[in-house]
Amino acid sequence: MAIVFAESGLLIGFFLPGDALLFTTGLLITSGTMSQPLWLMVLGIVAAAIIGDQVGYLFGRKVGPALFNRPDSKLFKQENVEKAHEFFEKYGPKSLVLARFVPVVRTFTPIIAGVSRMNYRSFLIFNVLGGVLWGAGVTLLGSWLGKSAVVRDNIEAMLIGIVALSVLPIVIEYLRARSKAKKAGPAGSVPDGAVAPQAPVSRGRHAKR
Repeated sequence: MAIVFAESGLLIGFFLPGDALLFTTGLLITSGTMSQPLWLMVLGIVAAAIIGDQVGYLFGRKVGPALFNRPDSKLFKQENVEKAHEFFEKYGPKSLVLARFVPVVRTFTPIIAGVSRMNYRSFLIFNVLGGVLWGAGVTLLGSWLGKSAVVRDNIEAMLIGIVALSVLPIVIEYLRARSKAKKAGPAGSVPDGAVAPQAPVSRGRHAKR
């Protein structure tokens, strides 16, 4: 529950393995490895996810546009904020539901909703909907698969596969960004002796906020 809360509402939680954790929890409960009642775990996970997004929203409203001017650090990358902002602009309120299933983006989307001062009632509705679909859905999926004898007899292999799948989107995004950087390098290079043209001054879309 603490990990789900941190991944949903704290900037430092974007690297945490939420999907893998929920799936594994359901699987281990059904296989008998964990003794906690499934309904209680699902209830706690959903509550942590909803409260986490609530904290993220309030943080975004308080911090506001200053978030876009925050310098990069080991745990904070401006690129992640930009991706979440584009995701929010593209899908609107329903991004709060869709982002739950996208690593990294789900951490920053509620914060961007707060920065954009999204109507609180709409935020609350989509926050609850997303928390239930993601928190309960992924956990129950793991529980359902845990009933299979094949899964129960190969739990270790299943856990490795789950972790690999949860990391895969991050790896793909890293390789994509690296490929873009390589392509932009030759295109943006300036021949020897040439003077690089000066880019026009632009206030940027975030400066208007």
